[in-house]
Amino acid sequence: MKNKKDKEKNEDAAFDLLGLGGLFKGIEKLVDLAGKLEEKGGISKEGEINFDHIKKGMKGVYGFTVNTIGGGTPKVETFGNIKKTPEGPKVDEEREPITDIFNEKDEIVIIAEMPGIDENDIKIDLKEDILEISAVSKSRTYRKELLLPVKVIKHNLSHKFTNGILEIRIKK
Repeated sequence: MKNKKDKEKNEDAAFDLLGLGGLFKGIEKLVDLAGKLEEKGGISKEGEINFDHIKKGMKGVYGFTVNTIGGGTPKVETFGNIKKTPEGPKVDEEREPITDIFNEKDEIVIIAEMPGIDENDIKIDLKEDILEISAVSKSRTYRKELLLPVKVIKHNLSHKFTNGILEIRIKK
């Protein structure tokens, strides 16, 4: 009987974590746990939360990826539009896209997922080792500032955008 009560207690705790009141604390705990992940490969999780009570039709999007390239230290990268502030979680209309940076032999490759926009909505700004990606459409706004592993020159940058995926290549 004790095992059944413990199981019910754990299920209740998990249910409380998933309630709107505990959702943000649950997300924070999940990100903290994911940061401690020490296995090869990586994981990714994302989701949407409706915030109609804050602003009609506004959605909170939060997700994270955990990468452990080559079995190294796990790196947690968040994305979305829910930000942690001293006053508590804040939902912003501007989203951070999911991004990956690959430091290859002759070039740096950046992949950013930005569904719901057109190629002409995208703005790319490069200043030495800081790359800023932004996009504004009727339904979505994205912005992400990335620190590149090396300083590069803007005229060495090329990009393509296909089905919501932006691929940027910068020759070293």
